[in-house]
Amino acid sequence: MKILVIGGKGTIGKKVTERLSEKHDVIVAGRTSGDVIVDFSNSSSIKSMFEKIGKVDSIVAIAGDAKWDKFNNLSEDDFYIGIKSKLMGQVNVVRIGKDYLNQGGSITLSTGVLADDPVYMTTSAAMVNGAIHSFTKAVALELENNIRVNVVCSDLVEDSYEKYKDYFPGNTPVPMKKIVDGYVKCIEGKITGRIIKIFG
Repeated sequence: MKILVIGGKGTIGKKVTERLSEKHDVIVAGRTSGDVIVDFSNSSSIKSMFEKIGKVDSIVAIAGDAKWDKFNNLSEDDFYIGIKSKLMGQVNVVRIGKDYLNQGGSITLSTGVLADDPVYMTTSAAMVNGAIHSFTKAVALELENNIRVNVVCSDLVEDSYEKYKDYFPGNTPVPMKKIVDGYVKCIEGKITGRIIKIFG
């Protein structure tokens, strides 16, 4: 398969790319590096990316930002960071990317444990993750050409444990292999409209 991985240079993305590259032709898209450059918060940039790479069999989005801060400190514009980037970035990958998928192709989005189990200072990120889950379950009912869409929702990952452990007291870090397996399940399997939860 020809697979596009958006965010393929990130902590999770590079591990997903390594695994998929064992069997598939992988194209990596990133904000500053990769086979193609994309601004995930800009729909025109997403459209331009697809125009450059052409038709693919699978799209994987492991990208997007959201503001972490105390709720009382968050401005309206702070909320729009997550809405424009992580939420609408992934919505636009589905909205635009479906036209660049071959028959029976798939789209795999990414969220995290905050959708179900938020921690301190994650109001915006938790909101965005939950919205992506609802969007995925709804849009799966409407996609044509047998296109599938799923989400991988992971807990704190092993490779980010040292950086984020103080935010997630008591959360058991998830092995990277287990998370990568979730993406493989979505890409190589036949499921659709599913939220694949990979928690410690």
